[in-house]
Amino acid sequence: MDISTHVLAVFDLQILWTIALGTLGGMIIGALPGLTATMGVALLIPLTFGMAPVMGLNMLIGIYIGGIYGGCVSAILLRTPGTPSSAATVLDGYPLAQKGEAGKALGMATIASFVGGIIAAVVLAALAPQLASLALKFGPAEYFALAVFGLTIIASLSGDILKGALAGLMGVLIGCVGADPISGISRYTFGVTGFASGFSFTPALIGLFALSEVFVQIEKILGDRIERMKVSGIWPSREELKTTGMPMLRGSLIGTFIGIVPGTGSGTAAWISYNEARRTSKTPEKFGTGHLPGVAATESANNAVCAAALIPLLALGIPGDVVTAVLMGGLMIQGLAPGPMLFQQHPDVVVGIFTGVFVATVFMLIFGLLGIRFFTQILRVPRRLLTLAIVVFCFVGSWAINLNVVDLYTMVGFGVLGFFMHKYGFSQAALCIALILGPMAESNLRLGLMSARDDLGVFLSGPLTLFFLGLAALSLLLPALRSWRQKRQAMAV
Repeated sequence: MDISTHVLAVFDLQILWTIALGTLGGMIIGALPGLTATMGVALLIPLTFGMAPVMGLNMLIGIYIGGIYGGCVSAILLRTPGTPSSAATVLDGYPLAQKGEAGKALGMATIASFVGGIIAAVVLAALAPQLASLALKFGPAEYFALAVFGLTIIASLSGDILKGALAGLMGVLIGCVGADPISGISRYTFGVTGFASGFSFTPALIGLFALSEVFVQIEKILGDRIERMKVSGIWPSREELKTTGMPMLRGSLIGTFIGIVPGTGSGTAAWISYNEARRTSKTPEKFGTGHLPGVAATESANNAVCAAALIPLLALGIPGDVVTAVLMGGLMIQGLAPGPMLFQQHPDVVVGIFTGVFVATVFMLIFGLLGIRFFTQILRVPRRLLTLAIVVFCFVGSWAINLNVVDLYTMVGFGVLGFFMHKYGFSQAALCIALILGPMAESNLRLGLMSARDDLGVFLSGPLTLFFLGLAALSLLLPALRSWRQKRQAMAV
């Protein structure tokens, strides 16, 4: 059988139906706060037992792709990130919904998700073995430099750099709670056994962005200042699509690269892409106020990770992120060992997966565009009822992850913290970034020092390390230079 035969095999009606069902199910799971793509794939792996490998694996990939996209729906409409990867979409997506342009924001997110997914799928099909070898060159020093670069985003996300830095430091400190990543010794748990593994990230995220917004809305309701959102703007205009072209392309490439690097994930890709879109924009002040390029940058990046994360999994047997780690279990259940031999022994499965990624991405576009009018109807629900529903989703989503009451306390605690941060102008996004990248920076810093016998030179020795540290320096310097230039121009006037 040649490659074309393997490709056409995916277009069997049974397989197409399975992919469509998986993608739609993933979108629903992703849109519900707390029900992540990882959970959806893990829960539905047993359904693939009796399926042919191509059919079962493509259903799981459809859930993955649909789940990552679905997170943007609740992020834009309810300020409740359905998945951690959609947290960055909140920054511009929710303000657009408040302006009555929820349909436009969802349309942009759908198009950007499709573009990012297709670009990454092309890279997956064309360069999987070659690009995966680059990921093997990432050691502790490279991961540390990547985390430092990500943390420098904090400087440009907050209007007040001092408040942004304080929020970031708070996030790094909170990320230290729990077992030491190297020695396993408990830190900052204050004797509470539930904190032994640190704060669960998804409940923290739900509290920080969703429950805090509930508190803001309650304050408005009590003050009789609540306004009902209007829904308009169903589709981005041609001019708006032009302005989002470069952020989409850049986000797709960033997401593809981040996806290839094992252990990073779509959340990191979305934040880095958002920062780069803002840093290179001629109007960076519009970001965070309801700016379509911000939505395009984050959604193209986090969806590009889906296909790109399969590259190290299939070519090297190394999962690119948490979801592909679960997918690795799905491969093994089918009696397939991921790695270089998979390409030689089972070319039909490899080509089927490549083709399935394209098909699932197309289904995501179709379901996303058809669903926009239905999604936006959420905003027509009276705000008091909507606020109550969000509270229920917050508690159910936080509880469903680990069935642990500590996660509920975590969610409420971060909700209160997020409310006061919002009230006094501190960046919730900065705290979120630090929660993701702080532990990554700490563990790799210490691993790098241990491997180099405490020689700091190891962090300046490799080309990839120097590349990321150089980007980090630019990320810190450019906002300061831009601010200095604006002050100078103001003085000249």
